[in-house]
Amino acid sequence: MKKNLVLFALFIFPIVAYLFFATGVNKFMFLPTVTPNVPDLGHWHSLSGEPVTLNKKITILGFTGNNILYNKGNYFNLNQKIYLKNQAFKDFQFVMIAPEGTQDEVKKVLKGLSDLSDESKWLFVFAPENEIQVFYDKLKLKGKLDSHYGTKNVFIIDKKRSLRGRKDKDEYKEGYDASSPSDLYNEMTDDVKVILAEYRLALKRNNADRQI
Repeated sequence: MKKNLVLFALFIFPIVAYLFFATGVNKFMFLPTVTPNVPDLGHWHSLSGEPVTLNKKITILGFTGNNILYNKGNYFNLNQKIYLKNQAFKDFQFVMIAPEGTQDEVKKVLKGLSDLSDESKWLFVFAPENEIQVFYDKLKLKGKLDSHYGTKNVFIIDKKRSLRGRKDKDEYKEGYDASSPSDLYNEMTDDVKVILAEYRLALKRNNADRQI
């Protein structure tokens, strides 16, 4: 009996484990592109007055709407489930597009986030509501902004400014529900890992090519 267990541990289990993980890698190695060529943020500015860009950044993009404090729980969900796990990645950022006039509400949200973590990669940019709508329409999504020019969904934008999301049968998952901790934990966490792994692999390849 012991001999059979030893043989299983040495030979059979590693093969089963390999097949299991190989299946997972094939399924999640690449996150499909939902919308290519997402426009950059143009002349919009952050609280500090500095411009913010999506270029060469892995961005979690959101639209706050003008009822920011009402939805503040969404930002704390994102902070705990996504931001804290990935903030050390150099080119990772959160960008929340907010209507002009909501600066005071944003300051209160940032104050709450700063009590939990380094909030330096939480970037809020401000724009007129009509410009926010025009920008959102260019994402070419099925979901719409609500009457406050916001949405509870957030989106993954890669370094080439493509919106990425998983594909379930014939439909893309366009965004992730920030009001749902389970959606963030069960799906978005994995998909962010895929994007980060994709760029780590590309970096290793580039370094290897330079050494040849």
